Amino acid sequence: MIDFEQLRKIYLFGNDLSFKDLQILFSAAKSQSFKKKEILIHEGTQKNEVFYIRKGLVRCYYVNDKGDEITFRLLPEHHLVINSDMTLYNQPSKFYYQAFEATKTYSIDYDMLQSIVADNEKYVSNRKFVFQKILRQAQQRIESFVLHTPEERYLLYLKEFPNIINRVPDKYIAHVLGITPVSLSRIRKRIASKK
Repeated sequence: MIDFEQLRKIYLFGNDLSFKDLQILFSAAKSQSFKKKEILIHEGTQKNEVFYIRKGLVRCYYVNDKGDEITFRLLPEHHLVINSDMTLYNQPSKFYYQAFEATKTYSIDYDMLQSIVADNEKYVSNRKFVFQKILRQAQQRIESFVLHTPEERYLLYLKEFPNIINRVPDKYIAHVLGITPVSLSRIRKRIASKK
């Protein structure tokens, strides 16, 4: 079952969207399940689906020239997974989006979503809120690398995703924070010694 109130809270849908409005949107969506390590979106694909994570965790990563997988985002429940390369630039994805755990989603084709939005004036204003939230998150991530120390980034990350350290190995968290696993270990020891 879709938790509309959770969705409203996370993505700032306005109060002008009724339960019926949201039902129209989700009636066009399909329920999908992904096994652990299954790929939702492949690098190089032009797949243009939007996924809402109901349960599970999605890892976003790219593969560098050496063949190393570099994780840049970990998305838990109640977050959106969007192939932004395709959505914004009409280009194939530069990244992989993988179910890190068994993951359940609702998904909808982006073009179909655009059609639904165009038919309901209430969706147009709320789409702006969703895109502003996504842009704000990207801006905050950039600013965190400029304005915060690695330790501050770690503490902010834990505040935003308090249960993440119990769900993924340290190396992935370190990648997201732009530090090495050794540095992450030192930061944790330093924080523990302060307590």
